[in-house]
Amino acid sequence: MYLKKNDIAPDFALYDTEKNLVKLSDQRGKNVVILFFPLAFTGVCTKELCATRDSIGDYDQLDAQVFAISVDTPFSLAKFKEEQNLNFPLLSDFNKTAARAYGAYYDEFVLGLKGVAKRSAFVVDKDGKIQYAEVLDDAGQLPDFNAVKETLANLN
Repeated sequence: MYLKKNDIAPDFALYDTEKNLVKLSDQRGKNVVILFFPLAFTGVCTKELCATRDSIGDYDQLDAQVFAISVDTPFSLAKFKEEQNLNFPLLSDFNKTAARAYGAYYDEFVLGLKGVAKRSAFVVDKDGKIQYAEVLDDAGQLPDFNAVKETLANLN
C-alpha cells in the first residue's frame, strides 16, 4: 500500500533519542517532513541525514518540522545523532508500525535483514494530509529534496 497526495497521514507514536514519545497527531498546525531511512551508521543513510542537517535552515524557513525514522533502537539512534551532530529528531520505529503504515517497508533487505524501513520522504500539511510521498525501492537513491522543499513552499 502506497500513500498518495491528500491521504490522511497515519498517526504514529514513536520514541526519540531522548526517550520522549512523539506523536504525529501532536504536530497538527505544523508542516512535517517525515524521512524514513533503512539503518543508522550506513553510508547512504548518513549522507541523507547529514544533507538534511546541513539544510535544516531551509526547513525552518519553510515552517516545517523534520522527523527521521528508522527501525533502529532509540539508543543506537542517539549515538548516531551525536556522532553526526544531527539537529532534528530521530525516531525509533523498532516495532515497524510506522514504516508498515506508510508503505515504507522492506520485507527483506540486504544480507537477509527482515523488516527494514524503505528510504522515503513524506510531507504532511498542517491538517494532517499528505502533500508529497516518495517511497524508494532502491536504498542507494536519495529522496528528491528539491521536490520536498517545493511542496513545503507551496503550502506557505
